[in-house]
Amino acid sequence: MNKKLIRIEGLTVLALGTYLYFSNGYNWVIFLLLLLPDVFMIGYAVSKKTGAYLYNFAHTFVTPLLLLLAGLAFSVDSLIMIGFIWMVHIGMDRMMGYGLKYETDFKNTHIQRL
Repeated sequence: MNKKLIRIEGLTVLALGTYLYFSNGYNWVIFLLLLLPDVFMIGYAVSKKTGAYLYNFAHTFVTPLLLLLAGLAFSVDSLIMIGFIWMVHIGMDRMMGYGLKYETDFKNTHIQRL
């Protein structure tokens, strides 16, 4: 049941973030270029602990929400765009069952073992 709820939550964030991004008239090329790469996995090149820390930092909603708020407060479209794309990326990951990582192994997540 919890896995389904997290996946539904991810789908909701994915759909809403995508809708809001495009309803503001932002560029679809930038959306695709920034959506797909997961550069925060680079920490795993150092160690499992560093990888998990960096990956988890980048895959919580706090940072993209702060970017969105800053972009709205200061009328900076690039911050709003990045915030939406980042949230959509997290939503997509959660919808597919990729969760926050444990330090033990990349495949151990808060949703399931991959």
